[in-house]
Amino acid sequence: MPDLVFLRHGESTWNAENRFTGWTDVDLSPRGEEEARSAGRRLAEEAASGLDIQVVHTSVLTRAVRTANLALDEMERSWLPARRHWRLNERHYGDLQGKNKGETAEQFGEAQVRLWRRSYDVPPPPLAPEDPRHPRHDPRYRRLPASALPATECLADVVRRMVPYWEDAIVSDLRSLGSVLVVAHGNSIRAVVKYLKDISDEDVVGLEIPTGIPWLFRLDDRLEVAEDRFLGDPAEVAAAAEAVARQADVPAG
Repeated sequence: MPDLVFLRHGESTWNAENRFTGWTDVDLSPRGEEEARSAGRRLAEEAASGLDIQVVHTSVLTRAVRTANLALDEMERSWLPARRHWRLNERHYGDLQGKNKGETAEQFGEAQVRLWRRSYDVPPPPLAPEDPRHPRHDPRYRRLPASALPATECLADVVRRMVPYWEDAIVSDLRSLGSVLVVAHGNSIRAVVKYLKDISDEDVVGLEIPTGIPWLFRLDDRLEVAEDRFLGDPAEVAAAAEAVARQADVPAG
């Protein structure tokens, strides 16, 4: 049975500041670095029970790349082949990128921000093409056609871009290598899990994925989910997921 592990990157500097990040390339915070190392230690412990990761897939964003590297160092598997792809990037938050989530909720109202953050098919306001935050100005995307570069995205858009990568790249490695680690982001992981577990559009928006805690999927020969579990104490996982859910709350006082 092939194994698939999803790992949401450790806390970033903008996570710590409660900002919308999206495709903005920010680094890990010190806490995020420790979360990445902790994830690696958990994966090393699981390896003693038979988990045998053979390849890692990441987005092209620094916080995912560094999380993967730190985790692999702890696993003593820094030699594993790594595949990077923009389709694993976080959801693009359009004009919200860089803005504080709580302050944005104060400005537009919690209901509107929740709609932008958690509805399945309502994207935030888009970036103008000339906005320096637009990915067309980032050299890592210069070989992509303009039509592939989002100015904003809803979760449905992330699902549409993620499924081809799942089918073309991750499935290929699962079948040929057996065990795959995917280090990505809350929404790109949410999109693949929706597809894997056939989660409804309504239910997937409530799926909270904590940072830095590996999520292990055991797949059958048809690559359907046989079982899945987070590698951590259930109370710790629940608390971490709740912390993610609270990020758009309006600050008290």
